[in-house]
Amino acid sequence: MNELAPNKISCLCGVVTLTTKPIKQQFTACHCGMCRRWGGGPLLAVDCGTEVQFDGDEFVAIYNSSEWAERGFCKKCGTHLFYRLKESREYQIPVGLFEEVVTLKFGLQVFIDRKPDYYTFADITQKMSEEEIYEMYKPKS
Repeated sequence: MNELAPNKISCLCGVVTLTTKPIKQQFTACHCGMCRRWGGGPLLAVDCGTEVQFDGDEFVAIYNSSEWAERGFCKKCGTHLFYRLKESREYQIPVGLFEEVVTLKFGLQVFIDRKPDYYTFADITQKMSEEEIYEMYKPKS
């Protein structure tokens, strides 16, 4: 899949900015209960790898949301900034922060077995269950 140029994005109030390396032209939807509670619906996110730089990181709060991941948000305005895997340090960044990116494709839905019946996406995507995701990201101790 092709990659897009580096991006500089920010939270709503602008005190936190993130710079990402080139991103893949695909985004993912997570239907797990935590993502739906965190944002009021599925998390739509772009895999930004491990090389994300922050300015204003003193305004970033981190919530330890599971054994393998944590979530970051702006302390001032509350903008959701990232979902980060602890072991690999890979960032999933909400697609809505990329205002200038318009060519993304919807490619994957995870925790598909946790998706409530009250919404459906029309796009044809790869789908992974809760069990498949836990197996993929369980700590390698």
